Amino acid sequence: MGTPDLNLLPLFVAVAETWSMSAAARKLGIPKSSVSRGVAALEASLGVQLFHRSTRKVALTTAGSAFYEKVRPVVATLRDITGGLPEQEAEPSGELRITSPMDMGLTFLAQLAAEFSARYPGIQLDIRPTNRTVDLVGEGFDAAIRVAMKLTDSTLVARRLSGLESAIYAAPTYLARRGVPRSFADVASHDWVAFTQWKRLPPPLVSPPRPRLVTDDLLFVHRAIREGLGLGLIPTFLARQDVTAGLLVRVLPTWALKAGSLFFVHPPTEHVPRKVAAFRDFLIAFIEANPLMASSD
Repeated sequence: MGTPDLNLLPLFVAVAETWSMSAAARKLGIPKSSVSRGVAALEASLGVQLFHRSTRKVALTTAGSAFYEKVRPVVATLRDITGGLPEQEAEPSGELRITSPMDMGLTFLAQLAAEFSARYPGIQLDIRPTNRTVDLVGEGFDAAIRVAMKLTDSTLVARRLSGLESAIYAAPTYLARRGVPRSFADVASHDWVAFTQWKRLPPPLVSPPRPRLVTDDLLFVHRAIREGLGLGLIPTFLARQDVTAGLLVRVLPTWALKAGSLFFVHPPTEHVPRKVAAFRDFLIAFIEANPLMASSD
């Protein structure tokens, strides 16, 4: 007796439970001839006859009945295991690990997560806002939201979501105290809250001799501006709610700095997991409904 092909066990169980080669073929979605050949191959490897055959139906032999009792729970367990895999279920499910920049995580991403969870209750979100570039594969993340002028990691699959822009903002209390800049040169005479990447302002802005505050955290820049420390250059989506609430004023409102693009990236795979595709598509629709830029890019 040889070692049976384990792939033939579900086929054997289907025939035993339907008493018919044809019915088993329909249940499994394969040709009847494949069922017949499979049963014959299993019998040959075991060295026993498993079924009595007639023109209308088949019936288990004594050896076939004994074999069925041993094999049936194994096949049922395998069906439960494979049927319960997240990617096999009708709705996307399972844990989804996402990383994003801190400013994204503390602004629109919280709202998106709430709406996404309501739509896909079977997905457990693990979102990690951070200002460092995460190694998705090495650290076990499914995908990332990233901001860049141009992505440098060509090993990732990327989808551009939106352009981004930054503008100059100040608190109403600061402007009441120091006056409103009316020209690009005027900003040089003002206190300035500077992000480390923008210590020197881009032309045609004239940089002040020395910023009042320098930091590498855009959220801290945002908060310091709102507290009246000085002018600052921050993404327009980050300032939007405060402008609406009257906590910030856009200075030189016709000018904006192109600040790269927002991307959704994930490791390459032959089949994108449904939970990743669901989040990507939901994110695209969310940004279309809630643009990150005031004007089209």
